[in-house]
Amino acid sequence: MSRLTPFSRILIVALVCLGLFFGFKKFIAPKLDAKKVNTETSTSQTSTVEEVTEATENVEEVTEATSSTFTYTAPEPINGTLKGVVELGATGFNSFIVRIDGNKNWKLEKADYGASLVYENMATDDDIRAGLKKYIAEMLAFGVSGKNIHFVISSGAKKAEVTGKIITNLKGMGYVVNEVTPQQEGKLALNCVLPKAYQNKAFVVDIGSGNTKISWMSGGSTTGLEAPGSKFFEKMSADVALPQVREQAAKIPASNSQTCFIIGGIPFELAKQSRNGKERYTVLKAPDSYTAQGEKQKSGLGIYKTIREETGCTEFVFDWDANFTIGFLLGL
Repeated sequence: MSRLTPFSRILIVALVCLGLFFGFKKFIAPKLDAKKVNTETSTSQTSTVEEVTEATENVEEVTEATSSTFTYTAPEPINGTLKGVVELGATGFNSFIVRIDGNKNWKLEKADYGASLVYENMATDDDIRAGLKKYIAEMLAFGVSGKNIHFVISSGAKKAEVTGKIITNLKGMGYVVNEVTPQQEGKLALNCVLPKAYQNKAFVVDIGSGNTKISWMSGGSTTGLEAPGSKFFEKMSADVALPQVREQAAKIPASNSQTCFIIGGIPFELAKQSRNGKERYTVLKAPDSYTAQGEKQKSGLGIYKTIREETGCTEFVFDWDANFTIGFLLGL
C-alpha cells in the first residue's frame, strides 16, 4: 500500500470527526437531555413540596391563633318559671330575666347592662332609685312576678365606699339585699356556667373589675377562690397582682384543667372580637392574639394569660348568657 498523502490524512480525520459528531447527537445527547429534564423536574418537585410544607405550617399557625368551635348545647327548660335578678356590680346595675324549670335547666330571656358609676363613687340616691325602679318595671312588664325579682350585691361592688349607702337605699325601698363573698360568687358562677358533663374535667373563671373568681368541683364539693380583678392597676402593679393570680390558679387540680368556662367583662370584650353570629359559646383565642385597649383590658388580658399559662389549659369557653347572679337564682 502506498503511503497516504497529507491531504488524504486530513480527509480521513475529518470523516472520523464527522462520524463521532453524528453518533453523539443520535445516541448520547438524548440521554443527557433526559437526565437534565429529570433533574429539573426533581428540583421543581422538591421546591413545590417545600412551598406546600411552608404553606401548611403557615395555615397551622393561623389555625392555632383562631378560636375553635365549642359544640356543646345547653338543655332547654321545660315549662319553666320566669325569674329576675338585679345585680349591683362594681361598674353598674345589670339585670337578667331567666326561665328555669324544676330540673334547674335554664334559658336567658332578657339581659340589660347598665352604667351606674358605682366604682367611681359618683352614684347618688336618685341614681340608685331610678335605676332599680327602671329594672323592676321592665321585669314586671316582661311577665316576671314581683315575688320572683331578687337583688344581689357583687363582692367587687362591696369594696366600694358608696356601696353601703346603696344597700341602705335598697332596704329603705323594701327590698331584700343578698350579699355574697368572693368565694360564694365563684361557686354561684360555677352553678350557672358549668355543664354537668364537665363537672369533673373543667374549672370556671369570672374576671370582674373588683376581683377574679376561680372555682371548680372535685369529689362532689365546690371550691371558690379570689384573685385581683381587671382594675387592679388602680391599686397595685402587674408584678404584684399577677403572681397572686398565679398562686390561686396553681391550686386547680390537673384533672379539672382540660376546659375553662370563663365569664366577666374582659372575657366579654375578647369574645365579641371573634363571635360567630349569635352562638351561645365562643372559644377565646390565645392571649397573644389580642391587642389590649386601655389599662383595664391590659390588666384583664394579663389575668387571662396568667391563668392559661399556670393551668396549661388551652380551651377557654366564654358563655354569652351566663352570670353569677343566675347561679343565685338556680340555688333558690
